[in-house]
Amino acid sequence: MAGVYKLEIKESEEELKQLLRGKKTAFGKERIQLLYLLKTKQAETVQDAAAMLGRHRGTLQEWLRSYRGGGMDELLKRKVGSGRPRAIPGWAASSWRKRLEQPQGFDGYEAICNWLEKDLGIRAKYKTVHKLVHYRLQASPKVPRPVSVKQSPQQREAYKKT
Repeated sequence: MAGVYKLEIKESEEELKQLLRGKKTAFGKERIQLLYLLKTKQAETVQDAAAMLGRHRGTLQEWLRSYRGGGMDELLKRKVGSGRPRAIPGWAASSWRKRLEQPQGFDGYEAICNWLEKDLGIRAKYKTVHKLVHYRLQASPKVPRPVSVKQSPQQREAYKKT
C-alpha cells in the first residue's frame, strides 16, 4: 500500500509526550509530534500526518529519514547556516563593546570605522558599523555632553519642568 511507512519508533508514547511538553520551539515540537502521531496510530500514513501537521509529505519523509539514520538526536539536530561570515568578527565586536562602555566613547560612527581599521585592522563600511552598533549592540557611540559648572541644579530642574 502506497504511503505506508516502515519505521520502528523506539520511544514510548509517554516518552514522546514528555519530550513534546519539554520543547519550547516549533522546530522540535513538529518533529516529535510527527513521531507521536505515528506511534499512537492517529495517522495511518505519512500523507495523513502531513495533513494533520500542515506540512508537505516530502518534508515529513525527510524528517523520518533523518530519524531512521540517527534517532532522536539526528531528528532534532539543527543545520548550520551556510551564509557568508560577518564583516566584523565576534572577537572584534566584544573588544568594541568594551570600548563603547568607557567614558570617552567615540565621536561618531566614522570614528568607530577609523578605530577598527587602525587598532584592529578591520576595514568596515559606515553602514555596517551603524547596523552593528545601533541594532545588534544596541549602543550609542556618543557620550553625553559635559555640564557647565556654572549651572545650578535648581535652574536645570526648573528648565526641565517648563
